[in-house]
Amino acid sequence: QVRLQESGPGLVKPSQTLSLTCTVSGDSFTTDSYYWTWIRQPPGKGLEWIGAIANSAGTVYSPSLKSRTSISRDTSKNQFTLQLRSVTPEATDVYYCARADGLESGIDYWGQGTQVTVSS
Repeated sequence: QVRLQESGPGLVKPSQTLSLTCTVSGDSFTTDSYYWTWIRQPPGKGLEWIGAIANSAGTVYSPSLKSRTSISRDTSKNQFTLQLRSVTPEATDVYYCARADGLESGIDYWGQGTQVTVSS
């Protein structure tokens, strides 16, 4: 059973960096086709794909967020991380980590999500 769990601060101040970690159990980063993904959902709105990291492709980012986003992984800890720089209150969302079997494929495993509020 694959499980993903997000962790990180629930409150971030404007202009700072939002940092989240996803801990993966029941799987590792050895499968080339898997995209380890970050997605967010604003209140009352749809899902927004942020970016992903994969053995086969490195990192890929949403064009609208690319300049402020970094995704990395620590294979020794079975974790991957999201950093979103220079956040504004509009980044107040529920953030999910997930796994997709291919960049164009749907998500097959989700984390439970974590609320991040950007406020001074």
